[in-house]
Amino acid sequence: MFEFKKTSHLHRRRTLIRAWVAGIVAVVFLSLLGGRLWYLQVARYEGLAARADRNRIAVVPIAPRRGEVTDREGVVLARNYRDYTLNVVPAQVEGSIDDLLDSLSELVYLSPRDRRRFKQALGQNSRYSEVLLRNSLNEVEASWFAAHSFKYPGVSLQARWVREYPQGEAAAHVIGYVGRISEADEESLEKQELLGNYRGTSIIGKKGVEKTWESTLHGQTGVEEREVTASGRPVRVLSRIDPIPGSDLKLSIDIGLQKLAEEQFAGRRGALVAIEPKTGEILAFVSAPSFDPNLFVDGIDVENWRKLNESPDHPLINRPLYGTYPIGSTYKPFVALAALELGKRDAKDRISDPGYYEFGGQRFRNAGNVAYGSTDLHKALMVSSDTYFYSLGPEIGVDALHDFSKQFGFGQVTGIDLDGERRGILPSREWKRQAFKQPSQQRWYAGETISVVVGQGYNSFTLLQLAQATSVLANNGVYMQPHLVSHIIDPQTQAPKPTVTRPSHTIPLKPENIEAVKNALIDVTRSGTARRAFADAPYQAAGKTGTAQVFSLRGTKYDASAIDERLRDHALFMSYAPASEPEIAIALLVENGGWGSSIAAPIARTLYDYWLVDRRKKP
Repeated sequence: MFEFKKTSHLHRRRTLIRAWVAGIVAVVFLSLLGGRLWYLQVARYEGLAARADRNRIAVVPIAPRRGEVTDREGVVLARNYRDYTLNVVPAQVEGSIDDLLDSLSELVYLSPRDRRRFKQALGQNSRYSEVLLRNSLNEVEASWFAAHSFKYPGVSLQARWVREYPQGEAAAHVIGYVGRISEADEESLEKQELLGNYRGTSIIGKKGVEKTWESTLHGQTGVEEREVTASGRPVRVLSRIDPIPGSDLKLSIDIGLQKLAEEQFAGRRGALVAIEPKTGEILAFVSAPSFDPNLFVDGIDVENWRKLNESPDHPLINRPLYGTYPIGSTYKPFVALAALELGKRDAKDRISDPGYYEFGGQRFRNAGNVAYGSTDLHKALMVSSDTYFYSLGPEIGVDALHDFSKQFGFGQVTGIDLDGERRGILPSREWKRQAFKQPSQQRWYAGETISVVVGQGYNSFTLLQLAQATSVLANNGVYMQPHLVSHIIDPQTQAPKPTVTRPSHTIPLKPENIEAVKNALIDVTRSGTARRAFADAPYQAAGKTGTAQVFSLRGTKYDASAIDERLRDHALFMSYAPASEPEIAIALLVENGGWGSSIAAPIARTLYDYWLVDRRKKP
């Protein structure tokens, strides 16, 4: 009996201990659970609530409408139109990509190029990024897919703005083009802290005004918050911030003059720049041959890229901006003005021109070995006497000529609103010391100045620099920065804002010296080397012809028919009109064209007839 009571007492004790232990464990677990609930519901509420909202709310960027580009009269040069695209997020696709493409092709046409480009893009993007599958869907294709979109998770139909260049090849090097944003573009935008403004945008300016004025044309990206399902399907729009469209640009280019100028270069290579002297506005900017910028908008295909890139005529090179050339006798008006301003020669001083200038035991001859006899500055410019200018070389000196010519923009970046402008070479003693490594090559010889003063030798300028210098001369030394965008149009108020309003600087020139040079340039078109091109013109033009050697003849006689076409001389012409109140200044070069008087000057005459006569007859 005693043993039974003892056993019963022990059993109750053990049961009590177990109950206490179980209760303590339960309390601990409940405390942990309660603490965790408090931590999640109170301490982490804001962060977790935001994360939950992100799972429920999709933030979608809205690309802005890119600003349009027009010429000075409002003719559209670059515009936008609405277009539909199919985009794929690979991570959301059910099944294989190939099965998806085969199924989709029953609704919309997918070309082999579309498939190839899509698969190439897949390897370059994250599985969670949208990849373009097909663009330019028509209304029927878009509606068909919209009706069956529920069958294709991960595939979305989107509307976008597409860039178009309605003038085709006309002014292509001015307008440039847009292209897909590359990794290098993204890195550049990230450095500028602009990448966020390009979310939802697939294109960016690559060349021309499209690139230079990218930030102005692009606009401000908008944002839309959408409630979405677990699979990413939109349910409703929660909030929206509309995008701000980019500003429109009004160019100074006249597309009528531009097209006429380009027609003059049909089948030729060369460059032309026309400027309004009083404002610095570019009226025409030709690089021949040209290309169609529409080819680049959605990525140029291999065949067209090969044609452009491998062409011996290099249509992608912006010749007025990037090409550098010796400018021959078109440099002489500036050398003549330097001689007068520096007091090295009076306009009435005469020298004997026997057809050559002898210096250091070497004879430097006139073109064609022509002897002009007694020659002053006026006659030297009118007939283009090399001998007269040869004689100025040692008197002026290369450094003084460098400092004077620099004021007109030679060998300098003009600051035009295009990317990739080259400086060229305006030689001096200091330039030669830096350009050559060997001490024997660094020395400047007086005979080298003789070549420089006639636009040959080390001289290497862009056509833009020659056109700008001509414009400054026509404007009596007032330097207006050359520019292509004349006004920025506010996208909301449509108010135009001018880009250049005042001179960069004014060259201190004596009026009598300017008049002496200008009078000679007038007689170049009246009775000098350009007289045939300007015979019976209803206005008075002024100008200077030029012919520049492409390679050294080494004392032999020049015979164009006996040498390769691409080794023949370049034909040049610089001019302005009307001579009394210049409205337009032109510099042009026809590569391997021969004589400036017979090839280049007639082109300028055609453009002047249009700008000063024909254009004014139109209502």
